[in-house]
Amino acid sequence: MLKRFLALALIVLAPLAIAAEDAQTWEEGTHYDLITPVIRTADPTKVEVVEFFWYGCGHCYTFEPLVSRWKETLGDDVTFQGSPAVWNKPMELHAAMYYTADVLGVLDSMHTVMFQAMNVDGKRLASEAEIRKLFTDNGVSAEDFDKAFASFGVSSQVRQANSRARAAKITGTPEMMVNGKYRISIRKAGSQANMLKVADFLIAKERSALAASAGAS
Repeated sequence: MLKRFLALALIVLAPLAIAAEDAQTWEEGTHYDLITPVIRTADPTKVEVVEFFWYGCGHCYTFEPLVSRWKETLGDDVTFQGSPAVWNKPMELHAAMYYTADVLGVLDSMHTVMFQAMNVDGKRLASEAEIRKLFTDNGVSAEDFDKAFASFGVSSQVRQANSRARAAKITGTPEMMVNGKYRISIRKAGSQANMLKVADFLIAKERSALAASAGAS
């Protein structure tokens, strides 16, 4: 009798628990942090989301499939960009690796390859030569790689990524920033899944603010 009662209670309470989670209010200081001063975004007419990551970060590696699926749910009024963290020379190389792939138009395919190389295949990618080999093994010519990797555009983007992370005061990876105003971490959000829920909450908040601003003008 007790088992039947407990089973019935689970059936009744489970939907309520799910509803409560969906209706959760995410609070500043508890689930996310305010960034001051606000960081300027590229397009003030849209809500900008930035993911701070490092290819050698295991948590970033497991977060990537979640982010990839989540990005497909974003509206046309939301922009998303990755921003590699740059705390030391090896990470600076990896940031250049990211922007090289972007410049060469192979980021969509190489993003997963670079994560796999460091987190599954055990490659450190600690030199330009090792990174070049990864690219050439995946169909990029050595000449194209060398030209892009050494370009002013790539080095400029690496410096911008470093400045962006410092301005956002990130303390680890992965972390997210919404519209230059809010920073989301696993520590505050509680889980990787919750990071995306908090991001959705803040996107909706900024979307309403943009709509109100547009209406006032």
